[in-house]
Formats: sequence, C-alpha cells, structure tokens
Amino acid sequence: MPERFVVCRVDELPEGQRKIVEVAGRSIGVFNIDGEYHAIRNACPHQLAPLCLGSVSGTSPPTDRVGDYRWHRQGQIIRCPWHGWEFDITTGQSLFNPHKCRVKHYEVTVESTRTTRQIDSTDPDPSVETFPVAIEAKEVVLYVG
Repeated sequence: MPERFVVCRVDELPEGQRKIVEVAGRSIGVFNIDGEYHAIRNACPHQLAPLCLGSVSGTSPPTDRVGDYRWHRQGQIIRCPWHGWEFDITTGQSLFNPHKCRVKHYEVTVESTRTTRQIDSTDPDPSVETFPVAIEAKEVVLYVG
C-alpha cells in the first residue's frame, strides 16, 4: 500500500510551477499543469541528472506535410538539464522512446482537510460565549510505494 505524504497546500503550488520534495529517500518533482498535479522522480534515467530542474515546455507533434509545424502540450514536457532528453510529465514516458524509456511517475491527489477547534476566552466570566471554528484547506498529496 502506498505511503501518503502531504506536499503543500494547493495555494502554495500555482499553475505552471513545480516543487521538489524529498520523500521516502527519493527526490520527487511535483508539478501543477493547468490545475492538475503530477509527480515524477527527480532523476533522469540516462545519467541520473536532476531532471526536475530542467526546462518545461511543449513539443511539436509529427505531421503529414514537410514544413507543417504545430506546437502543443505546453507545460507538459520536461527537458533534462544535462543532455536534453525529454519526458512527458503527465506519464513519465520519454518522447524519443516511450515504450522503453521512462521516468517513475507517482500518484498525486488534491484532498480537503478540515480541522475544528474551540476558541476559548481567557476571561473568567461564564457569560462569555465560545464557538467552534472550522478551518478548511486543500492539500496536494503524494502517494509513494
């Protein structure tokens, strides 16, 4: 069963940003791509470069006509900072050989947390009212295992 690790609050990882965390002895990059969260191992399978420090961009898909270039998947492709190998952040697959070369991809979810506590006054007057206060937040949660 995978272990659960809270990475951060949702508002701490805006769209287009990444956060590198150390979890269970592994360096893992967590990415917010258009409001969806993805995580990959921070090690390029080529020579173990810190992959998640690489540039994030898109790619040009193959076309039927010479000179017909289109750009797509902006923000979903990461390029290794050492040798330029490219990987799909959403799956971990390499762009040049997706069936044989990949980087480990981890499950990431957004989960609501709710804490309730009693706010008490230090005033000894018994007529002072106290109220329970609920605090709700959304957290980015990584599952490793």
